[in-house]
Amino acid sequence: MKEQDITLKNIDSFDLKDIFSCGQCFRWNLQKDGSYTGVVSQNVLNIKKEGQEIKIKTIGEENILEMINEYFDLSRDYQEIKEKLSKIDKNMKKSIAYGQGIRILNQDLWETIISFIISANNNIPRIKGIIERLSQKYGDKITWGGKDYYTFPTAEQLKDVTISEYRQLGLGFRDKRLFETTQKVVNHEIDLQKMQRNPNTLEVREQLLSLSGVGPKVADCILLFSTLKRLEVFPIDVWVRRVMNDLYLKQPDENKVSKKQIETIAINKFGDLAGLAQQYLFYWRREKLESNP
Repeated sequence: MKEQDITLKNIDSFDLKDIFSCGQCFRWNLQKDGSYTGVVSQNVLNIKKEGQEIKIKTIGEENILEMINEYFDLSRDYQEIKEKLSKIDKNMKKSIAYGQGIRILNQDLWETIISFIISANNNIPRIKGIIERLSQKYGDKITWGGKDYYTFPTAEQLKDVTISEYRQLGLGFRDKRLFETTQKVVNHEIDLQKMQRNPNTLEVREQLLSLSGVGPKVADCILLFSTLKRLEVFPIDVWVRRVMNDLYLKQPDENKVSKKQIETIAINKFGDLAGLAQQYLFYWRREKLESNP
């Protein structure tokens, strides 16, 4: 393990709150000084933005800069994407102005699968708590700055965990789903490496849907927020249904709005950037409504 200090300069479209509060990740925590600390793969990172500089303190792998570039999607031109989406309509322009610092993370596929299975019918604090207990119990410990951190457990580290042991972590009905999905992966019924190499999004989606606890919304979240990075998918939950109905469909009863109706608008309006459009719209409306109920 190696401690490193890294400074990134001239990175636009990068705001820590926007990135870590838009619903895509669960292992980053706000610190008293305004920085965020998180565990990524075998690394612990503390990250803070000071003016136009991003200061990162970390302990972990030697090639951490390569990992940071990949994880934060730094090679993608978000400024160009925002300009393109802003021209679509005033709703997109407003949402992008609000969440201008969002970046879609390239998260580990296995961790993203398990995290979003845990997220089903759950709230953010509880999701984070379950993932932390799972990591403490079965992941690897990293001690840094007098505090213990834990890596997310691999499928191999979870292969002998029983349903009752999962339940003890507070997983509830998700215990069986984690068990069954883990067994499928460790028994090579699903090959995650092969999935990563498959360019056919529909085929990959069908494979994800074969996993226990993965429905359409969870599958789309995995496709968008993991290293699969399919920016054309448009995850739909209660918030997204609400915002799409309020802004575009305008039906009296939002519960009667079908997923197909929303997907059709998303494809027609946003094309292969639908996933990014979803994040801007979702974050904008959820944050605004929660701050002004």
